[in-house]
Amino acid sequence: MILAEASQSWLQFWGHFHPMLVHLPIGMFFMAGILHFFYAQKQQEARPIVTRILIWTSIFAVLSGAMGWSLAQSGEYDPSTLQIHQWLGISTCVLSLGLTYVMRSGMSIRITNLLFILSLLCLTITGHYGGNLTHGSDYLTASLPAPAREMLGIKMEKEAEEVPKITNLKEAVVYAQLVKPILTQRCISCHNAEKQKGKLRLDSPNFILAGGEDGPIIAAGKPLESELIKRLLLEQNDEHHMPPKGKTPLTENEISLLHWWIQQGADFNKKVAQLSSDEKINAILKKYSQADATQESAVFKQSIRAADEADLARIRKHGLLANPISKDQNYIEVNAINAPRITNKELADLLSINAQIIRLKLGNTGVNGDFMKEIADMPLLIFLDLQHTKIADKDLESLKGLAYLESINLVGTQISDRGLQTLAKIKSLKRLYLWQTRVTEKGVAQLKKIRPDVAIQSGFKGLWPIEVDSSQLAFNK
Repeated sequence: MILAEASQSWLQFWGHFHPMLVHLPIGMFFMAGILHFFYAQKQQEARPIVTRILIWTSIFAVLSGAMGWSLAQSGEYDPSTLQIHQWLGISTCVLSLGLTYVMRSGMSIRITNLLFILSLLCLTITGHYGGNLTHGSDYLTASLPAPAREMLGIKMEKEAEEVPKITNLKEAVVYAQLVKPILTQRCISCHNAEKQKGKLRLDSPNFILAGGEDGPIIAAGKPLESELIKRLLLEQNDEHHMPPKGKTPLTENEISLLHWWIQQGADFNKKVAQLSSDEKINAILKKYSQADATQESAVFKQSIRAADEADLARIRKHGLLANPISKDQNYIEVNAINAPRITNKELADLLSINAQIIRLKLGNTGVNGDFMKEIADMPLLIFLDLQHTKIADKDLESLKGLAYLESINLVGTQISDRGLQTLAKIKSLKRLYLWQTRVTEKGVAQLKKIRPDVAIQSGFKGLWPIEVDSSQLAFNK
């Protein structure tokens, strides 16, 4: 048993080198191809150089394939996609070896060219399925510009709301409307039908109850005995902490809701009214209702004209989502989820509807500080998402004049304590998201002292919401 476990551990260890090593033979193959098609066919003395490159390409391709096989033994990936990727990878290795043999044997140029083209085709398809395994089946289409998506008939899916709004809180199904959105936003990327880290899926109740390779992750009524909660309560640098380091952590409110749901029996059908809740949970639940502070903003007391459809159409051509927040209101939400490569140049078209924009989501795009002055000209802006952009402290100065700005997402930016001093001057500010930034605990504490009315999410540090020593948490093995 011990030897079997040790062998499995070594397989997983070597398997994790596959994503790193696989790019080396790919690069070497392209180098050999470029030399062959643009130089070696005319200069025969270059042929031995191409042959040597192909020899090393084949060696590293075989090593990479072996490590890929080791990684596949973890059982973390969709079997059908994995099988296609695996056989294509083997085919690529065989073609690479055959191409090397042909080059060394001095066979005709036509055979060599044919093998190069077949190898390139096989390599491309193999890489595509590898991308599917790692990033999901929509990793290419998710970033496709809107016109191309429409031409190909690919439906553009709107990003999930930051906080799912619930009309009737008491009648809301706890799992479907509160727990599932948290798992979808924070956990599903690694625990889904195509990828199952730790052999765990979290995309349906049956899989959640089944647990993963270490057994059940939920002990109904016993949150501290539930693997799901225990791993969330650890320090972020702990190897067992979930989500892993580098991923966006759950907020305190999200962990609270999961803890409460498990404590109340982890039922998948019960409504909020059927579960007992304390004052802390009630305060969190209110944030998920339609009576959110954003809806109470003075902006909604104003009457504004509708945006011109021609302006909206021009903006959508850049891949941006630009839609009214409801059928009976002219306020616009702009979302760049389908346009990750968009820059300040394309975003300049937003100026034509700046009087209608109240929610602006530019996270994970090429936007930088030069566009902040344009954002400052959006007088009714309430929500601003700049996560994982190149925004710096000095760029925040432009936001001080926005009278209605309530929520700013700066996750994954280079904002530091200096930037917090500027944010403190935005009188309308109510919510601030700061994890994975350069801000310090001292800076956050100082901001809370100056602006106690601002809810600050600076990343979960563990040991919450229960007083527990994380070093004493035991894990299934």
